[in-house]
Amino acid sequence: MRASNLLALAFALINPLALAAKLTQVPSGWDNPTKLAFYIYVPDKLAAKPPVIMVPHPCGGGAQDTFSRVATGLPTQADKLGFILIFPQTPNTCWDCSSSKSLKHNGGGDTQGMVNMVKYTLEKYAGDASRVFVTGSSSGGMATNALIATYPDVFAAGASFSGAPAFACWNGAGLPTGTDPGCQTNKKPTGQKWGELAVSAYPTFNGTRPAMQIWHGTTDNVVTYGYLADQLAQWSNVLGIPFSKNETGDPETAYTKMVYGDGTRLVGYSVQGVGHIVPFHEKQVLQFFGLL
Repeated sequence: MRASNLLALAFALINPLALAAKLTQVPSGWDNPTKLAFYIYVPDKLAAKPPVIMVPHPCGGGAQDTFSRVATGLPTQADKLGFILIFPQTPNTCWDCSSSKSLKHNGGGDTQGMVNMVKYTLEKYAGDASRVFVTGSSSGGMATNALIATYPDVFAAGASFSGAPAFACWNGAGLPTGTDPGCQTNKKPTGQKWGELAVSAYPTFNGTRPAMQIWHGTTDNVVTYGYLADQLAQWSNVLGIPFSKNETGDPETAYTKMVYGDGTRLVGYSVQGVGHIVPFHEKQVLQFFGLL
């Protein structure tokens, strides 16, 4: 064996991540109605029928930044567990979570473009269509909420960080520079009305709705903390699961876990003194997804 190859092997043995896969772009081969960019992380060793996790970026971010700085623990876990990560990227500053195209099943908006990435990935890598998930922060958290509502037939669960407005809160407002008045006033919809809005995204769906995990900081001055209650009320209504208890100090000091039912289908996390964005907690997310 050549000396250079011996050195490379020695480095790989010292640093297992040296053999990790790379984030790569998929330039074509999928229907792309809103001209999104599609980046994918495929571990060197895939699980049999690998699960798929989509990770939309925050406003002003991108696929590479989210891969390396926002959801930093996911690639390492993907290497260990053999699941695939999709990092979509919009040419706009933020994800479209307000137009009728993105708020309707097969409406031709960003949500449909992202789902087409999932379908491409499942087919190409023989993925497990029953284990498709989505998690994102800020605008990526809002996109998570939109995807869960519009494509309950695709996603098994979602985890939203600091993106708490209820689904359809910004209906017709344009990208999040303004809001629908119903989100801001004392005349906000009830939990039942929020639930009806979520169901209306795909009214003919009659299967099991995705599970939802929601994280938000109490001092968030970008996405108002009060929205957390709206989103929990929405998914509590959709899933038919009432609030059961609070668990303080979970997963760490300053966090309060709000449990609905037995906690397997809906949980919220209120984080005292934390602003925008709540740090990503890959262990709790992957446990909720049933991957750990």
